[in-house]
Amino acid sequence: MLFTPTVVKNLLKKPATRNYPFVVREPFPNFRGELVIDIDKCIFCGMCSRKCPSQCITVDKEKGTWSCDLHACISCGYCRDHCPTKCLTMKDTHRKPLTERTVWVEQGTPPKPKKKKAPAEKKDDE
Repeated sequence: MLFTPTVVKNLLKKPATRNYPFVVREPFPNFRGELVIDIDKCIFCGMCSRKCPSQCITVDKEKGTWSCDLHACISCGYCRDHCPTKCLTMKDTHRKPLTERTVWVEQGTPPKPKKKKAPAEKKDDE
């Protein structure tokens, strides 16, 4: 009975795993969880869609829509890091599992184009 001490030792030890989902581990510092957008701050510049390595973000400046394919998002945080208005953030919680392909669409108001100033009239010295 060479294994008896090992069996007794393992029976008296604390389990090495958690009873998930009843016991959930706290997230690590700087954890990149669920993506969140504040659509009111977004200027629809499209920087997030150009920087996204999985090409899951689509921005339509004319219609004022921002959409993200949640199945393609890898939660890398590149979009958040390169957003000029800091409207993208990441929660410190995991995204819930999805059973169907879902595209997250947000509707906002695109900024109005700036009006060009009329050229200054030349003053006639006469």
